[in-house]
Amino acid sequence: MILNLPGVCMAEGRGAVDRVIDIFEVFRHGQRPLSLTELAAAARLPKSSCHVIVGTLIARGYLYSLEHPRALYPTQRLLDVAHDIVAGDPFLEHVLPRLEALRDASTETVILGKRQGERVVYLQVLDGLHSIRYSAKPGDLKPLHSSAIGKALLGAQKEVSLHDWAVGQSFPRITSGTICDPEQLVADIQRGRSAGFFQTRGENVEDVWAVAAFFRAGRETMAIGVAGPRHRMQSSIESCAQQLLTTCNLVSRQLAQTN
Repeated sequence: MILNLPGVCMAEGRGAVDRVIDIFEVFRHGQRPLSLTELAAAARLPKSSCHVIVGTLIARGYLYSLEHPRALYPTQRLLDVAHDIVAGDPFLEHVLPRLEALRDASTETVILGKRQGERVVYLQVLDGLHSIRYSAKPGDLKPLHSSAIGKALLGAQKEVSLHDWAVGQSFPRITSGTICDPEQLVADIQRGRSAGFFQTRGENVEDVWAVAAFFRAGRETMAIGVAGPRHRMQSSIESCAQQLLTTCNLVSRQLAQTN
């Protein structure tokens, strides 16, 4: 049986690193041991290539094999390695307490992100305190034009750079509320710059509203966002924005003192 799993790259000519990541993504979505044949099919890999990668992962302690039925599954080694890496992140060590305080004050999901090429990458996500909340994961990639954090990072640019970037761009429609016209997007970002924070209203995920603001971390520009369902954010967006701006100021000052 071939698993139809999301998030697995289907492009030809993938490099070795892509193939290893694809294998772990297959296990992430499958949530069960897989035979070599199933794994190769789900990862869109030739069985011979998959066999070589699996052999290396077993030898390094990242996969183990089961005899009956003959199948493969990851060990906890990858989790331990990732935990140790994150624990040693000096930036998140300073920022995380501020993000937690913002999450507790707003009760909504709080996200830290930065620009990576033409997208936003989420570096940290703290889930909101409600059962119904916006859900995301660290490592998620979002469009610049439809996410509040993306708008904040665009708004951090000089106005000339923003206009130059927007000219000739084709912005895909993510939801019915996405701003796809370059002039309208620039005008929306300029309004955010004047207000001191940037907003999305169902532009990236239907019925999810968000506010975001940017801050400087040395030579890096990053942004923090607060996101939640429209029925709560609609009435609390101003208070969330004020809490957000306070957090960005505190984080910026704290990082300046540590550098």
